[in-house]
Amino acid sequence: MVTGKSFNKSDPTEFVFHVFTNVPEFQALLFTLFLLLYLMILCGNAAIIWVVYIYNSLHTPMYFFLGSLSLVEICYITDVVPLLLSNILGAQKPISLASCGTQMFFFSFFGSTDCFLLTIMAYDRYVAISHPLHYSLIMTQKLCVKMVLGSLGLALLPSLNLCAFTFTLPFCRHRLEINHFLCDAAPIMNLACADIHVSQIVLYVASILVLTVPFLLICISYVFIAYTILHMDSAEGRQKAFSTCSSHLTVVLLQYGCCSLVYLRPRSSTSDDVDRQIALVYTFGTPLLNPLIYTLRNKDVKNALRNSIFHKAVPNPS
Repeated sequence: MVTGKSFNKSDPTEFVFHVFTNVPEFQALLFTLFLLLYLMILCGNAAIIWVVYIYNSLHTPMYFFLGSLSLVEICYITDVVPLLLSNILGAQKPISLASCGTQMFFFSFFGSTDCFLLTIMAYDRYVAISHPLHYSLIMTQKLCVKMVLGSLGLALLPSLNLCAFTFTLPFCRHRLEINHFLCDAAPIMNLACADIHVSQIVLYVASILVLTVPFLLICISYVFIAYTILHMDSAEGRQKAFSTCSSHLTVVLLQYGCCSLVYLRPRSSTSDDVDRQIALVYTFGTPLLNPLIYTLRNKDVKNALRNSIFHKAVPNPS
């Protein structure tokens, strides 16, 4: 930290991230591991976007939302990993207040968009299973585009407000260590030299709006879906309906479960270390499992990827 002079308000505030380890061998191992995970996430989600784009058979609302989710996952992980990798090897590298705020905004923005898209996908499955005859009339292309744009708009407001309340707090030292691997609201608030109760309330309200409300809407959708499935006469129809929802449910439970443990549980003096470990799970886990789950459990996507690998894809007509 700064020595030889007292902190002046005019001094620019810088942050450094808490290192995972100072052992060179472990640093190299972590760097390789995170880099491989990042490349797998990029390739997996890019493959889904590609096959959804080139195959006419996948031009349906479900796959449009899946492709949108994959694009958001790519942006989400790219906001975090390059800076993470640069800080694993070598000494702690400072990040400016503006750069930290930028990373936090996009992390919150794409993470919130992810949650809203999962909610839209639940509604899409509800319409497809409960109202199959009216599905094409309800889930029009125009409506799907509006829903995706609406997710971006809904994610924008809480992200901007959270960043504003966090980075207007006063910091009384020139260089501060964040007990995390990214710029997130809670660990940065803990570094402020002022009362942070209002900022913490804003964080909880934003977390409720982004996590609790969408999760409740997803639960409501699946209550109606379960009711419809249980009243189907055909066992084959019930199995097919359930298989179209199981992949989405798996991603929802992972995403909302981990995020709720970080953002909705009471704060404690030891929570930052726990939050950092949980954050690794949802930062890497959901973007990585998303393409794997949808690929392994979805015959249409598997066939499209298989055909693409063996150069059997027919490009869309121009």
